[in-house]
Amino acid sequence: MPVSDANVKAETNAAPLNGTANGNANFKFDIPFFNIQAIFGDLAAPAATRAKANFEQMKATSEEITEALCDACSINAKRAADYGTKVIEISNANTSSALEFLSQLADARSFADLVNLSTAHGRKTFEAASAQKRELWDLAQKVATETAEPIKNSFNRVLHRAA
Repeated sequence: MPVSDANVKAETNAAPLNGTANGNANFKFDIPFFNIQAIFGDLAAPAATRAKANFEQMKATSEEITEALCDACSINAKRAADYGTKVIEISNANTSSALEFLSQLADARSFADLVNLSTAHGRKTFEAASAQKRELWDLAQKVATETAEPIKNSFNRVLHRAA
């Protein structure tokens, strides 16, 4: 059944006072008066103080983590540029090596010279590729380690403060 003014009944702990004025009964409501501030005031003040201190600590922590993330991004950009530079250097070295090999092939006078040049170039290329791979791997590890370091340090400081 829908609720409306017509079908809602209100009950009170009201009792008519002795006597009536102008035919109307005066009611005294039996509702106890609570002093909410007195009851909850002692609880609210320390809770508000703790909440404010917690908010300040969260703000400081957020600022510290933001600074760590900015440092990490800066380091990442620098190391990524170093990595990109190394890739360009390697590409230049490989191109020079290939052009030198083609020049040597043009000067070859026999099939045996072609085989010897190809074998020597293959060995040289394999050794260079191995060294280049190691250099790029070392740079990639450096990027990852140095990027993660400020974030790791910041989180460690925050966790130690929270403990």
